[in-house]
Amino acid sequence: MTGTQWVPLALARDIAPGTSAGTMVEDAEIVVWRDTDGRAHAWEDRCPHRGMKLSFGFVRGDHIACLYHGWEFDEGGICRKIPAHPDLEVPGSICAARYGCTETGGMIWAALPLGTDPIEVPALPDAVPVRSITLEAGLITVADMLLNEENAVIEGALATLDCAHGPLAIGVQPIRPGTVALHITTRPGASAETLLAICDWAETLRRAAEKEIAA
Repeated sequence: MTGTQWVPLALARDIAPGTSAGTMVEDAEIVVWRDTDGRAHAWEDRCPHRGMKLSFGFVRGDHIACLYHGWEFDEGGICRKIPAHPDLEVPGSICAARYGCTETGGMIWAALPLGTDPIEVPALPDAVPVRSITLEAGLITVADMLLNEENAVIEGALATLDCAHGPLAIGVQPIRPGTVALHITTRPGASAETLLAICDWAETLRRAAEKEIAA
């Protein structure tokens, strides 16, 4: 990845309040979590104490706690509690590394690389989440297949196109070389039948991309 870029991490509906999930972007490990008030966060998936994945931990209010020793970090990434030392005034220098994070177009996005925050935050129209799929195929192969669809455009990590079942906006997440996740959304008001048809379209795309790689 060159320069600073907003990259989708998940469909917004898939990260419920009080939960977390681990993901990757170009081998960078990220925890995406939502506090119990509904705010989304994206951090480096590593506790600064012993390196345990924070995605293995649990969310308490606006804190996320490490599973290993229970260290708790507030929404600003600052450690606020060390259970083994309940009377300790925790130094403010103990903190988790955070990505810029926003929620738009039915997806949660992070600003990469770590430590950057683009001036222009993506402002996408309301969308209905359909599904996320993971393809064992390279980014170029996936992009070429998306561009074969009608009215297809890829700008940054967002693809917009018209499939046979209506317009789609798709967040493209490069997980690692040879693995890509697609976060698929469509316009509000789509029927249940249409949503199922889009899921079938996505599965057909996945099989075609992986077949091309295997050939």
